[in-house]
Amino acid sequence: MATTDTQEKFTRPFHHDSNRYWFGDRAPPPVNQVTVDDSAHWLAMGWSDLWAAPRVSLSYGAVFVVTAYLIFFGLSAVGMESLILPITAGFMLVGPLAAVGLYEVSRRHACAEDITLREAFATFFRRSDQLLVVGLTLMVMMLAWFMVALLIFASFYHSSPPSMDRFFSDILMAPQAPLFLLVGTVVGGVIAAAVFTLTAISVPMLVDRDVSAVHAMACSVRAVSRNWKVMIGWAAMIALVTGFGLATFFVGLAITLPLVGHATWHAYKSIIVNQ
Repeated sequence: MATTDTQEKFTRPFHHDSNRYWFGDRAPPPVNQVTVDDSAHWLAMGWSDLWAAPRVSLSYGAVFVVTAYLIFFGLSAVGMESLILPITAGFMLVGPLAAVGLYEVSRRHACAEDITLREAFATFFRRSDQLLVVGLTLMVMMLAWFMVALLIFASFYHSSPPSMDRFFSDILMAPQAPLFLLVGTVVGGVIAAAVFTLTAISVPMLVDRDVSAVHAMACSVRAVSRNWKVMIGWAAMIALVTGFGLATFFVGLAITLPLVGHATWHAYKSIIVNQ
């Protein structure tokens, strides 16, 4: 009998033990199969939510526009303008956490409830312990991106980053610039893909359900893995919309951040089955 039990322990499907490790006694929620048409619907619903509560959504986005300007002028004042580009890229890594209040706006809208800007930001404190775990994860990923970006730069240019007024002539016009941009894009894309896989579903799930951060991130990995073709396109759409907001010298973030945040909520509600 002991031999049989031992054999069963080592021959049972691995995913059973894996699910128990990540989800504990709580069964992982079913994941829906979605299509490209669904992702277009998420964006449309996000746009609808934005204008259902425009004062809150646009004010929420404006807070991050002001924050971006404070960072920009702060770095400029101390002669560290060259960090603006990697920090701007790093914003896309922490964007899912920045949109926590917008998920709550969409949740309240679905329940036909009003919400104030103060209540939207208070969402950060409601699940602060679990959001902190996700935040620390994203911070580690962002710091890894900064370190790798500096290492890549030093490998190609063997100097410290120049000021912004010389960046174009000294960096982008250099012979090694195409390869530098290619390597940086590939490495940054790998880190961004990992962040997206962990957070595409997890952060809105923490706003919506009483689950742990590990549980939510594991659900996100399952959701992205099952719908990887659609989610690649969805990630590209998020990057495109967010990039537009950043490219307008941050002003566009007042609209693009709320749009992406609300749309992400609807992606979560569409993919994860209610139980």
